[in-house]
Parts: sequence; C-alpha cells; structure tokens
Amino acid sequence: MKKIVLWLMSTLTVVVLLFGYHTSTSSSSASAESSAVTSVDGGTSTPDGTGTGSSSGSSSASGSSTVTGDPAATRWGPVQVELTVANGTITDVQVVEYPTENRKDQQINARALPVLVQETLDAQSADVDMVSGATVTSEGYLESLQSALDQAGLS
Repeated sequence: MKKIVLWLMSTLTVVVLLFGYHTSTSSSSASAESSAVTSVDGGTSTPDGTGTGSSSGSSSASGSSTVTGDPAATRWGPVQVELTVANGTITDVQVVEYPTENRKDQQINARALPVLVQETLDAQSADVDMVSGATVTSEGYLESLQSALDQAGLS
C-alpha cells in the first residue's frame, strides 16, 4: 500500500511540475514582441495577414526603384517582400505581407523577419540562412525575395 501511495504522489508531483512550467512563449512577452512586428515594414498588419506598406513597383527621381515580389503562399498565410534598389544595390527590404493570424505567428515573425531582412541587406542576394523555428516564414520570405530579385534584374 505504501508503494502505491508513493507512486501516486510522485506521478501527481510530476504532472503539477509539467503544467506549471512557463515556456518562452508565455503571454508576458507576447505583447512586447507583437508590437515589434509592426516595425518590420513600417506599416501595420491586419489580422488577415495583409500589411499597409507600399506594394507598388515605382521609381523615384534619385534613381532607385521599388520592386514587389510575388506573394509566396505558405500554410500559415502569404509572405510578400518588397525591395528598394538603387544602382544595382538593395537599399531597403520591406515585408509587406506575412502571417499574423495568432499570437504565435506574431511572436515568430517579430523575431524572424528582422533577421531575414538584415541578412538580405548584408548578402545583397537571396543567399541567406533560414531562421530556426521560423521555417515556414523563412521559406515564404526566400521565395518572394527571389521573385523580387528576378523582377529587379538582380538574380
């Protein structure tokens, strides 16, 4: 009888510890990270995943042009990249559309998109590493980025 009681108490303790463990995706950090998502493209994102950033292909008087890649369909929603190119150099990258359906999407993209944008600016190509934990977003980003590079004649 003592062994059964000891086993039951041990099992109960393990269950309480497992459910009481707070992971890095707890809601206390979610609000801070979700606000960072809006700063990725300078616009805001709507719940359906569309952004309010500019998405037209245009040229300015300074010789720079803006090219928008085709949206890449991912299982969590489309990802679309916009490049500003001046004299054959990528000067700016905006992510105009990305998944924002739920808090997890917001957390992942708040962390992954700035990394992908910076790597693109550093590499000046689509030869960038995917972000661990954001595989789906990274794949969509790279697909749309390659489309934009092709349109800009930088592939």
